[in-house]
Amino acid sequence: MGWLSLSAEEWDAIRLSLLVSVVAMLCSLPFGVVIAYALARGRFWGKSILNGLVHLPLILPPVVTGYVLLILFGRRGPIGAFLADHFGIVLSFRWTGAALACAVMGFPLLVRSIRLSIEAIDAGLEEAAGTLGASPIMVFATITLPLMLPGLVAGMILSFAKAMGEFGATITFVSNIPGETQTLSAAIYTFTQVPGGDAGALRLTIVAIAISMAALLASEAMARIIGRRIQPA
Repeated sequence: MGWLSLSAEEWDAIRLSLLVSVVAMLCSLPFGVVIAYALARGRFWGKSILNGLVHLPLILPPVVTGYVLLILFGRRGPIGAFLADHFGIVLSFRWTGAALACAVMGFPLLVRSIRLSIEAIDAGLEEAAGTLGASPIMVFATITLPLMLPGLVAGMILSFAKAMGEFGATITFVSNIPGETQTLSAAIYTFTQVPGGDAGALRLTIVAIAISMAALLASEAMARIIGRRIQPA
């Protein structure tokens, strides 16, 4: 059973994938909630354009998304140069860049799940709370947020799962540097390209399946718990 033992490089890829996925999910969550709420409840010019831009990563080839990120956030890109010169933040060929790429790729799934959850909420409940004197922030915190929690959790899990499996955009933007940007998917790809790498690819594939299943089971369990708590007595 020696083939089941993970090497130090494989552990690095697993740890990096978990770090990148969690950071990508958490950093994109506030923006996802704001945009999902705007798309679900807002009425403004350009709403269709915003919706299209949010979902664009779903239909674009991941390599194209990664290349756009490289142009914008690369060391010589307009945003990347500004961040590097003024804040010392470099994203290209760094694990933080991998988190950015994963966040962009998972963002449409996060927003769509939250948006559908908000649209399922009876707007009359929010209007009633407003007529009783509650501020918009209080209405959101006490009415909208608790009722949209199942969709919020589902969106977070989908975003995390998408980040765990992301490959094209990540490898285009930050390359495949062991210990720095080599995520689980990139490590599996690397193993398939070298002689005798089948065992390593299989080990990491099993790990990826186990992590994904654990995330899905956790999502179902949390959704059931939240659903029971928000149901009226």
